[in-house]
Amino acid sequence: MSGRGRQGGGMAEGGQNGDLQRTVLHDLHLDLGAKMVPFAGYAMPVQYKPGVMAEHLHTRAQAGLFDVSHMGQVILRGEAAAAALERLVPVDLQGLAEGRQRYAMFTDERGGILDDLMVANRGDHLFLVVNAACKEADIAHMRAHMDGVTVTPVTDRALIALQGPLAEAALAALVPGVAAMRFMDVATYDWDGAALWVSRSGYTGEDGFEISVPEPCAGAFARALLARPEVAPIGLGARDSLRLEAGLCLYGNDITRDTTPVEAALGWAIQKVRRRGGAREGGFPGADVILRQLETGPERRRVGLRPEGRAPMRAGTQLFADDTADTPVGTVTSGAYGPSIEAPMSMGYLPAALSATGTQVFGELRGKRHPARVVDLPFRPAGYRK
Repeated sequence: MSGRGRQGGGMAEGGQNGDLQRTVLHDLHLDLGAKMVPFAGYAMPVQYKPGVMAEHLHTRAQAGLFDVSHMGQVILRGEAAAAALERLVPVDLQGLAEGRQRYAMFTDERGGILDDLMVANRGDHLFLVVNAACKEADIAHMRAHMDGVTVTPVTDRALIALQGPLAEAALAALVPGVAAMRFMDVATYDWDGAALWVSRSGYTGEDGFEISVPEPCAGAFARALLARPEVAPIGLGARDSLRLEAGLCLYGNDITRDTTPVEAALGWAIQKVRRRGGAREGGFPGADVILRQLETGPERRRVGLRPEGRAPMRAGTQLFADDTADTPVGTVTSGAYGPSIEAPMSMGYLPAALSATGTQVFGELRGKRHPARVVDLPFRPAGYRK
């Protein structure tokens, strides 16, 4: 999908294995030889037998199938649902056409990001997908601040993502109508008597789809896709490296309550109608801070970084203006080796004065300073179907 942090929490979350929730596809993951880990309160596949790098490259070349059923699916009903939700987010929802989807974020009074989400206009209701670790708080937030709107969690559907350049061919073999969809379209299709809620979006930078499937047929639908020669199961490990190559944010790392949408380089998601001088200017939590930053610029910015050498600068790495400075000027929020770009990559926050493309900074790894340069995001061009 858009630039969005949609995994929701670190892979160490979730407590002891006995406390973890399971998605309806849990047994399928075990049958496929997945290594399961705690993630946002769920037992989730981090990788399968081929391993993270092979899964990453398969998604870039063909099509990868992801179980994202841990995420929150929510339906909003009410005549003024779009207007009510607009009061909680800085984006244009009243202008969102039926059959279309848009990226949004809940903000707080300081302009910080409570969560990021996708909002689809499905005619008589709005359909939201929110982060797994935030879904209970998001639902409570909406119920507390959206009078006249019914907020209903969807608890009987799996959520599957099919991503990659051959995703259209694979899904169209089962559901022919999806080939006509454009990026960020949403529609309902029938498969073997089941209603599939499909969006042409994803979290990898590739063309693809996210499909909400009734739980009773989710296993059969996933197996039907996996029977296609171009489709392989992909775990959370490759999902993370794919989204990082695409320059997409992970909530809890790259965006938090301590980052504003403008600092996070998400200003593109705030339409003119919600900005200064727009017909529906402001009116959302933190509007004064966010609108001021849009006009004057933030003091710090999320940037892409390319470390020199082969060692990744991972989350938490401190950044310095030079190799002798005592005080860090920023921090890496996500970092990994990029299998497609064959190089390490990181994202983090730097002062605006150090955020220009080409600026050199230094990351401290194991007590030593290593150079890195600010680069444009994404690290790899997107392949969305426009």
